[in-house]
Amino acid sequence: MRRPGLRRPRLPRTRAGWRRLVQGVALGCVLALLPATWLWVSTADRLRTLQDAPRTDVAVVFGAGLWDGEPSPYLAHRLDAAATLYREGRVKVVLVTGDNSREDYDEPDAMRGYLAKHGVPRARVVTDYAGFDTWDSCVRAKKIFGVDKAVLISQNFHIRRAVALCDAAGVDSYGVGVDDTHDVTWYYGGTREVFAAGKAALDLMFHPDPHFLGPKETGVARALGSTG
Repeated sequence: MRRPGLRRPRLPRTRAGWRRLVQGVALGCVLALLPATWLWVSTADRLRTLQDAPRTDVAVVFGAGLWDGEPSPYLAHRLDAAATLYREGRVKVVLVTGDNSREDYDEPDAMRGYLAKHGVPRARVVTDYAGFDTWDSCVRAKKIFGVDKAVLISQNFHIRRAVALCDAAGVDSYGVGVDDTHDVTWYYGGTREVFAAGKAALDLMFHPDPHFLGPKETGVARALGSTG
């Protein structure tokens, strides 16, 4: 007696069948790439280099992981760019947003400590401990911290999605993409963005609430008024 199981997919036996299969696969690929293509086109005029980033009050740096409690190399490069903008007087405050969902994992404080070591006074760094993903970070920047305009800093493969989502959340945004070595992590990040673009499209359509919203905070306003 044969054991029940999943049937193997049957391949086409005719030329017409193979043609329909190829057309179906091609259509699936096109649909999968549509969100990423839209992000690429719609944010083209919002990207800047570190050298021509506009002057604004706030820079937003998105978390990118910790290694032994310290910013990963990719995150360190983002923070280096923010420190450069601050030292050159092109931003006044840096909002660092990341994951602090566990007591033993604190991206924002690690980011703040790194910036302090690179010339940005702690009084000018504001921490968002509930930036669990890009959409959450953008919504919280607007609704919790009162940010209306910002320069966003991330890697090139992520910056377009960040700009699109922050614009949708009500933050007038320009993006600075940080260059990095095209290693395994870079290619993984680029591939991941193809799928993340689909989620971004849903976020733009439905504007879901962040995982955690909470009360409004005055950290950015206080930092802008600080002389330290």
